[in-house]
Amino acid sequence: MRNTSTSRRKPSTPQRRAPAAPSPRQKGSPQAAAQSPRRRKKFRPGTRALMEIRKYQKSTELLLRKGPFSRVVREVCQTFSLLHLRWQAMALLALQEASEAFLVRLFSDANLCAIHAKRVTLFPRDLQLARRIRGVEAL
Repeated sequence: MRNTSTSRRKPSTPQRRAPAAPSPRQKGSPQAAAQSPRRRKKFRPGTRALMEIRKYQKSTELLLRKGPFSRVVREVCQTFSLLHLRWQAMALLALQEASEAFLVRLFSDANLCAIHAKRVTLFPRDLQLARRIRGVEAL
């Protein structure tokens, strides 16, 4: 048998490894910015809705689009009259302002009905109850 400790082979030196490239998940690496897009922040349920509520409460712009609203108004107007009636732009804007104020108030009342029922979700029956409580003249 041969003694392995005194072998004639040249002793092998450990090979040097190339420096490891930074992983793409590490912050500050130039490859991370090029490879993976920035991840969007994940909000808890309901947080985004509250942010939207605050945003729209601060703003004063109309929430319904003007084109579709004017088309609906003209369509409803044609069902009541056989004539082709024309509308001034300011009249359509006044009508849209009034209808949005009506809808906001109606949804606010319906939300109170849902809260009274110990719910946070608005159901169609909440809107029906709010309209019924208002009475016939406030339809």
